Amino acid sequence: MSGQGEWHNSPIGVFDSGVGGLTVAREIMRQLPNERIVYFGDTARVPYGNKSRETVTKFSKQIVRFLETQQIKAIVVACNTASAYALEELEKEVDLPMIGVVKPGVRAALDATKNKKIGVVATEATIHSGIYSRYIEKNDSDVKVLGKACPLFVPLVEEGLWEDPVTDEIARRYLSELIDSGIDTLILGCTHYPMLRSTVARIMGEGVTLVNPAYETARELKLLLAKKGLESEHRPELGTELYRFYVSDGAEKFKQFANSILTYGILSAKVVNIEEY
Repeated sequence: MSGQGEWHNSPIGVFDSGVGGLTVAREIMRQLPNERIVYFGDTARVPYGNKSRETVTKFSKQIVRFLETQQIKAIVVACNTASAYALEELEKEVDLPMIGVVKPGVRAALDATKNKKIGVVATEATIHSGIYSRYIEKNDSDVKVLGKACPLFVPLVEEGLWEDPVTDEIARRYLSELIDSGIDTLILGCTHYPMLRSTVARIMGEGVTLVNPAYETARELKLLLAKKGLESEHRPELGTELYRFYVSDGAEKFKQFANSILTYGILSAKVVNIEEY
């Protein structure tokens, strides 16, 4: 797809199982301020982390079909579980540049590690899929990967308990074996987890580099758009709706959470019947 005509001014489609992908959207807003975004959060069917590959792939296809109705120019799968389970199949079916959150995080971790011991904290589905281990070992077979499922992190983030003694206690329990293993790099392998970055950093200590795939994904998206000639050349005119938000349920709760993490105020989130797509 060429960057001719008005195509490069079309928005980027970003989707997640719920609100976690907003950390990716936030990084895109920071790093690509000229770009418009259409965000979809599948809040009716969250979490994806405990669902099968078939279900996650089905849901992801429905969301992509919806996003295509919004005249998007690229898609960001801002969900580790969907990146692990559905991305390859989506890439076969959709003729748009597409990026997930796993590979950018892997590349950053491989650049960061000195002792070739990398930890991954993520949902159970992402850990069980083995996607991080596969990508890391494919790039460097000498690297040892230690995965740890942290299922309670997502509800803690969604309850806004980012800096709370409860979160601290749970994080210490989850992270203790990773500390003992001597890793020097830790991938925050779920898009909710950057909200707990300071807690995790404090517990892991200064000797461990934290990799935030949300940040790395926005960087890689910038390069991808440039390569395809799809960057938006100008800041959209005043009055243009820069960011649009859609959810499958609970628009008000979504809006409250989004406003707590995005500096850009969200005026509304529209509910879409995603099962129709």
